[in-house]
Amino acid sequence: MNSHFLQSPSWELFLKEKEAKKTFRLLENSPNETLAVLEKTPLGNYLYCPYGPTSLNKTTLNALTSLAKENNCFFLRLEPLKPLSASEIKKFRLKKSKDINPADTWVLDLTPETSDLLKNFSQGTRTRYNTFAKKGLSVRVSKNPEDINFLVRLQSKLAREKGIKTFSKSYLKNELEMPFSSLYLVEYTPPESPAKKPEIIAASLFFDDLENKTRFYMQSAADSAYKKLPATVALLSTSIFDAKAAGLKFFDFWGIAPDNAGKNHPWAGFTAFKKSFGGFEKNYAGTFDLPLNRLKYPFYRLLRFLNLKLRKLKS
Repeated sequence: MNSHFLQSPSWELFLKEKEAKKTFRLLENSPNETLAVLEKTPLGNYLYCPYGPTSLNKTTLNALTSLAKENNCFFLRLEPLKPLSASEIKKFRLKKSKDINPADTWVLDLTPETSDLLKNFSQGTRTRYNTFAKKGLSVRVSKNPEDINFLVRLQSKLAREKGIKTFSKSYLKNELEMPFSSLYLVEYTPPESPAKKPEIIAASLFFDDLENKTRFYMQSAADSAYKKLPATVALLSTSIFDAKAAGLKFFDFWGIAPDNAGKNHPWAGFTAFKKSFGGFEKNYAGTFDLPLNRLKYPFYRLLRFLNLKLRKLKS
């Protein structure tokens, strides 16, 4: 993988056309090519490189710093693809920030035969996959922007139950309208009532990176009222095998808890679930800031810290 999907022209087009973001592409047609996004705060602007730069070096940082100064930015926010050593962090004067995108993810190689992929599922996940249709579950794929309401409804219910933040309806709808996105919906019809209208009990957006032949498991939610049904297994397994059939080579489950996280980590449960499909861990550097203004940046950090504390108290 040369660069991440969030550095691609496809994602840049989404940011520009759907989110009205100002974007910049630096050092084009070179190993250091980088997508940067202009972000705004009450204190001023900053440049953000989602899962970038691909290559963190002096050339890239000099180009980003010059661009930042031209746009009155008081810091850079970076997410280098490769994990950084302590000496690199010190050398480039980086400050660790709260991760925007996951530093650790789980990836499944789709190149083995379908039967071999299924064999690598855990026994429990394989059983759920083999029986989900008998339990009244089916999966359909949609590009209808109005169907995003199913995902919005499920995420809103999850947010109320778990006290978590979710994306807005307009943001999710904008994502679905992009060519790289597809919406998978799990329908449930009780086997004892086959004439009953199906109910949507799980939904997820998936993004396809055709350049790197990777499918990403993105915004998702399932109805907790049906937690005894294997809805998420039906959704993920169908998407995995569809991705393979489409010629993709990797399936990225997105974020997981780090290896040293304990059982009480908020991501522990779904990390174990994602790993039950087989695969391997992939690590990135995480999110770092490069301060450019010695007065504004510490004040920004303080305000951000206080804001996060306030959110936790409210939740």
